Amino acid sequence: MRRIGIDVGGTNTDAVLIEGSDVVAGVKTPTTADVISGVLDALAKLKVSLGGALEQISSVTIGTTHFLNAVVERRRLNKVAAIRVCLPASASLPPFVDWPKDIANEVNGGRYLVHGGHEYDGRPIAPMQDKEIQEVVHKINDQGIRSVAVSAAFSPLSGECEERVRSIIHDINPEIKVTCSHTLGRIGLLERENATILNAALLDLALDATQAFENALLASGVSAPLYISLNDGSVADAKLARQFPVYCFASGATNSMRGAAFLSKISDTIICDVGGTTTDVGCLINGFPREANNVVTIGGVRTLFRMPDILSIGLGGGTRVRTAPLTVGPDSVGYRITEDALVFGGDVLTLTDIAVKARLMEVGDTRKLTQIDNELVQQALQYIEKKIALTVDRMKTEAKDVSLIAVGGGAPLIPKKLSGVREVLQVPHAEVANAVGAALAQISGETDQVYQGLSRSDVLNRAEEQARERAVAAGADENSLKVVEMEDIPIAYLPGHAIRARVRVVGDVRAHL
Repeated sequence: MRRIGIDVGGTNTDAVLIEGSDVVAGVKTPTTADVISGVLDALAKLKVSLGGALEQISSVTIGTTHFLNAVVERRRLNKVAAIRVCLPASASLPPFVDWPKDIANEVNGGRYLVHGGHEYDGRPIAPMQDKEIQEVVHKINDQGIRSVAVSAAFSPLSGECEERVRSIIHDINPEIKVTCSHTLGRIGLLERENATILNAALLDLALDATQAFENALLASGVSAPLYISLNDGSVADAKLARQFPVYCFASGATNSMRGAAFLSKISDTIICDVGGTTTDVGCLINGFPREANNVVTIGGVRTLFRMPDILSIGLGGGTRVRTAPLTVGPDSVGYRITEDALVFGGDVLTLTDIAVKARLMEVGDTRKLTQIDNELVQQALQYIEKKIALTVDRMKTEAKDVSLIAVGGGAPLIPKKLSGVREVLQVPHAEVANAVGAALAQISGETDQVYQGLSRSDVLNRAEEQARERAVAAGADENSLKVVEMEDIPIAYLPGHAIRARVRVVGDVRAHL
């Protein structure tokens, strides 16, 4: 099976072709402002590298920071009306209450609280009132808002209220896009609601981006199905990415970690990915990134859904270095590195210039670096060493020294010896590990719900069966499925021997050739 993986980062767009378990070719090209041109360039270079057409491709997977960047930069976001089903409870902290002003001004298309929702034990808070909801929806429709986020109290236990609101919205105007919170998040209402609003704000961008990716593949002569990589290290087809763009927020870091595991054949360790803009440090468990259990802040907005446990610092190949006094980042020249860095003829001192001067990397024209003082180079390298060692230390779960795998285009910046690190491992194709991870990504199926009146073993069996069915429906090969996560929690406050079970299975993309 031949698979293409593409990772669109803030600085570079990487592409690889993998056949079986071998990396046949890998290329790196600067990310472009419109993103799509960079993808086309990467595919063209891949074709040249292979010496011919891109044929017999089973799948193409793209990992992108496109949606995360849109939130961080507050651009191309939809106006969203937020409907919360909760009255007479949960009215003191309305939707958008804890959002930074700049993004709230960009996204807030109105907030509406209506009667309904459930208590923590599944009892209805109050009867829903169709007339009340219809009045709200007519008001939203008249204002021209075409994206709605619906949240209800304790909807992960029962999505009934949210689905009823969705039905009423589509009865009035089927063109309005609706995101329901029970399809995204966990119990916490505010964080779940925030994630739902962000998802609704990205729906138009997700449609445009996935369509553009598909057009780029067609223009390159590739007819294989397109998949988008997700935060948890698995992939989804473009249709799912259009519905849930927030699931793609952290796919870049996840791809790097999955790629590092494949290239090193190590499934449990610390991964340090040095890109052009940031250094991401994460912990690999069973070949997948450790998942964050706490609130995750995206662009200043508190959210709670599946995200890898990653620490990111503003340190990469494009990071600006300032002198007198010495400061390193956190800002970066980003995709302009081949124009702005000294070694490429620009006028900005970057960490790439430092690495080339220290003979850690060989790129550009070293004659452009004659004015850089060696003492400055040593001070910058010492800063990098301390910063990375501290970040790795924060990711550890135990005090003993660990192994660290260095990947990413800026991996040469990682010192061979670090405090608290037993060994720093270098792997072949480390510079395109993120694209390797994208190409290898598997399809997952997950279930996370409360079961009542069943024994523990019956609950787990049923949850696993549902997770398997969802993975196969999403395009996974049934014979390759395996359980990677399984947990259950008894819920004492619910009647009927209630157990919350969460099971995730992954499997290879089903062959299309």
